[in-house]
Amino acid sequence: MPSNTEITTSQLTRLVGLPNAPTIVDVRTPEDFEADPRLLPATQRRDFRSVATWAAGLAGRNVVVVCQKGLKLSQGVTAWLLHEGIRAETLEGGFEAWRDAGGLLVKTGKLPPRDAAGRTVWVTRARPKVDRIACPWLIRRFVDPQAVFLFVAAAEVPAVADRFQATPFDIDGVFWSHRGERCTFDTMIEEFGLASGPLDRLATIIRGADTARLDLAPQAAGLLAASLGLSRMHRDDLEQLAAGLALYDAFYRWSRDATEETHNWPSGPKPA
Repeated sequence: MPSNTEITTSQLTRLVGLPNAPTIVDVRTPEDFEADPRLLPATQRRDFRSVATWAAGLAGRNVVVVCQKGLKLSQGVTAWLLHEGIRAETLEGGFEAWRDAGGLLVKTGKLPPRDAAGRTVWVTRARPKVDRIACPWLIRRFVDPQAVFLFVAAAEVPAVADRFQATPFDIDGVFWSHRGERCTFDTMIEEFGLASGPLDRLATIIRGADTARLDLAPQAAGLLAASLGLSRMHRDDLEQLAAGLALYDAFYRWSRDATEETHNWPSGPKPA
């Protein structure tokens, strides 16, 4: 049974991918990280030895600290964060317990470089509809919660990527884009190693809405309609992104938790 400063893998699994998910901090040693350079979803890598210098930056957040086995490093960092008044827990069993339980792990080999503030920076075409909202949602919820997204004229995406050290996505001729009949969201799931039942189900819906294959999933038409409606409601692409995140949060929770649920008007007694 975990202590009152520990969280189990099953408890954390239920929180991953949600807008109120805790901030996960990986404090494994460089040697342990190099042996398996994957991360729990939306994780920050930090040096346990300098916790006193970076702890204040986590003020106001719920934090889960992860080391290799959930022992001295993560428990020490958790204790320090608690000393600083930060709500923090240690992942029981650490990285090994999460890995052995089959928890999602993000491949970091293709992760873009981070800016001076520790954020990944992405750039794509302005006036997003489906894929260009879905991909930022996936990145914010599972890869980098602080990621920056730049929306510019289509012709300027390559130049902006070069001048601002941003990673282009969802345009022709770049790594993060459509591949055959699969859309950019599919590419990101594959390259980041995020394949799972809920995300794969969501990917099918997104692919149907984004590529005019509404036959792929009954929900694709609804997602397309909502996406087009949002694009008409918001002239500001960042405002549309903020609204779209909530839309994809809802579709993800349905894909994860509610696919078997139905909703019907309750039938009362028949008139005599």
